[in-house]
Amino acid sequence: MNTRYLIGRAELLTYPIEAPKKKPGSKAHPYTFSDARQVLLPAIESANTVFQTLPAKACVDDLAVASLVLHPAYLAKSFFPKLLLDQVGLSSVGSRTRRIKPRHQTKRNAPAEADTTELFVAGTRTALKQFPDFVRRLQADMPAAEQFARIETFTAMTAADRLRLEGTEPGHVYEVGLHLPPAGDANELRALFADYAKDCGFTVNGEFGFEAGSLLFVAVEGDRSGLEPLAQFTLARVIRPMPQLRAARPVTRSMPLAVSFTLPSGEPLSREPKVAVLDGGLPDTHVTAPYVRRYFLADPDANDVPDFVEHGLSVTSALLFGPIEPGDAAERPYAPVDHHRVLDARIEGEDPYELYRTLGHVETVLLSRQYQFINLSLGPDMPVEDQDVHAWTAVIDSILSDGETLMAVAVGNNGERDAALSLNRIQVPSDSVNALSVGAADRTGQEWKHAYYSAIGPGRSPGRRKPDLLAFGGTPKEYFHVVASGKQPTLAATQGTSFAAPLALRSAVGIRAILGDPVHPLTIKALLIHGCEMTDDHHAHHVGWGRVPADINRLITCGDGEARIIYQGELRPGKFLRAPIPLPPFQLEGKVTLKATFCYASPVDPQDAAAYTKAGLGITFRPHSEKRSKAGAANAKSDSFFPAAEFRTEDELRTDLGKWETVLHAENKYYGSSLHEPVFDVHYNAREAGGLASAGAPSIRYALIVTVHAPKHAQLHQDILAAHAVLQALEPQISLPVRT
Repeated sequence: MNTRYLIGRAELLTYPIEAPKKKPGSKAHPYTFSDARQVLLPAIESANTVFQTLPAKACVDDLAVASLVLHPAYLAKSFFPKLLLDQVGLSSVGSRTRRIKPRHQTKRNAPAEADTTELFVAGTRTALKQFPDFVRRLQADMPAAEQFARIETFTAMTAADRLRLEGTEPGHVYEVGLHLPPAGDANELRALFADYAKDCGFTVNGEFGFEAGSLLFVAVEGDRSGLEPLAQFTLARVIRPMPQLRAARPVTRSMPLAVSFTLPSGEPLSREPKVAVLDGGLPDTHVTAPYVRRYFLADPDANDVPDFVEHGLSVTSALLFGPIEPGDAAERPYAPVDHHRVLDARIEGEDPYELYRTLGHVETVLLSRQYQFINLSLGPDMPVEDQDVHAWTAVIDSILSDGETLMAVAVGNNGERDAALSLNRIQVPSDSVNALSVGAADRTGQEWKHAYYSAIGPGRSPGRRKPDLLAFGGTPKEYFHVVASGKQPTLAATQGTSFAAPLALRSAVGIRAILGDPVHPLTIKALLIHGCEMTDDHHAHHVGWGRVPADINRLITCGDGEARIIYQGELRPGKFLRAPIPLPPFQLEGKVTLKATFCYASPVDPQDAAAYTKAGLGITFRPHSEKRSKAGAANAKSDSFFPAAEFRTEDELRTDLGKWETVLHAENKYYGSSLHEPVFDVHYNAREAGGLASAGAPSIRYALIVTVHAPKHAQLHQDILAAHAVLQALEPQISLPVRT
């Protein structure tokens, strides 16, 4: 029997629809304008007292920054207080999520504490000084007064709010995140901050600086005693010790074995996929050389470090061959790789700027747009935090937001660190929403679980479901065997998430090598997640969506009674797209399982940790076209499919698997009789800095994978193709090797 491959071109079935009519509703407000004015006027005047004491040079263009915390009832982008800010002369320069205990809740059963949005609002000290008089002139029925009543607290940002020094060792190099003022210039801001920093005893290193969104990250050097005055600079968002780079070493050093293996007899399966490894370099002599297309030194003047070179070779081996069975032949590579040495001897000298220097190398490769697949098994030795986005994450997510590159990022080997202090959480930049964050599974066979050393979730919201998935990473009971350096094909035993990430990416490269251009990198990311193995006893914070199958055929082929269908295309902001699920022209019998995975690439607002992704999907499932909630209804009755149901609150949508998450995945069972012309209605929500998006919001790339499994219909795959002429089975673009 012929192999049944993925069914493609389902995007040709989609079509735009009119926006459904919104149900009228009333909003319960926790505070009246009078209540808010009584509480907030003294707070605003107190903040102004703080602002007037600041040094003039600390206030660029006389700007000061205040913290404006909204009541948790106002999380939706439509409640952003733009009118109020505009009339006062303030503008939002960033935000973050904050857990508070509100003065009053709108519901009796509401929790005492809730997550809400803290806005950082900037304005001249003159405008802020006039704020109280503006409030006194407001009337309760004015729109600005209604927006004012949404505010929970208003305080001045102080040095203590900006410093992140808890649990850190005293040092002399720090990274500073700066808010770019509206219409501000990064070079001008850097110069003004450098001048102020000099007065505080600090030097800004002009060689390093990264702009992402409305944030500018710079590196400064000076004595810790001067940090408090430095943190008075009003446009500073965060100041923290420069993190160390995760040493490019696995959990245990690779152990060379007196065991050989056989290199593959053939060349890589395809030379079409463009693949890169960003790591510690390659040795002068190694047997993987025929499969390395090009080798680059990010800094040709720096020397190799043996440990880093060993790590680079091991990661490259994992991507080329996967885990190698001692004494056997290695798997044939799916494609050759380029290796970029981004780690070198300068880190061994404890260069305090190595973190930024390495990020510069990574950024250069990403901006070259040469690669569809990139592996990154390194980053800052820093667990993610919820309050602020790190420079590494911001830079990488911004570049990956076009969805043209699939980057696998290792989550880190800190899984055994103190859980009470969250030191075992995934490490930066594996919180990137546009990357694929990969943790380690402990074995290749059944009864697998999360490897003890692999960092765990949750990720930062949105992106709470992290890691995205697991791949085998090795443990002392079953090591990950890789190529050892030297002229002969010998093995080394190792373990770590550094090898799980390239193994997962190897499957992605394999899909592209076999199916070719018709399958986009973002679609391949969705396919990996869609095909993950998962059981009820696995915790999502440990394993994400599950473990990538070792057999790539499970991702690209369909069994009896099964059809896996892919949609890939673009969504326009504010528009609704209907995606029909193709079924045969007859009613399916018995139980039918539908599994769906939506994946999209999103632009990001790094300065807005509370509203990081600028795109979100509202998805409605309508299983039966002839069933209406009431007579005359324009659309079929909807049914819950994904965990974020239609009628959850904005808070639930954002803190769970809500519409701002870039991956949605679920599986549900139905009777065949309840499915008739089923559809997903997809609405692309756009936001900017937590508020309504401007008219120029971009289109975004999306991928949707749907698997229909009807055990009583063995020929389901063929029946669907026969019923829908535009669909096409994606046949291999190359001759596949015969499996023995």
